[in-house]
Amino acid sequence: MGGIIGILVFLAIGAIAGWLAGVILKGSGFGLLWNIIIGIVGGILGGWLFGTLFGTSWIGGIITAVIGAIILLFIASLFKRK
Repeated sequence: MGGIIGILVFLAIGAIAGWLAGVILKGSGFGLLWNIIIGIVGGILGGWLFGTLFGTSWIGGIITAVIGAIILLFIASLFKRK
């Protein structure tokens, strides 16, 4: 998918991933908006790290984005506690 539709799909997957990561890591989230932003960045990270493992489907995109967002939320929560 390319163009504006591809960007919107990427942002939607990132938003879903950020929300899911916040739910999975209960209590270590940063609020809905920051979790969504972290999910979008996590989508980039997850796609880079795990893209070949889960394929290029939208479900694979959500899985990789959630994994990336969980990693980022975990790292960010380490700094938040101090």
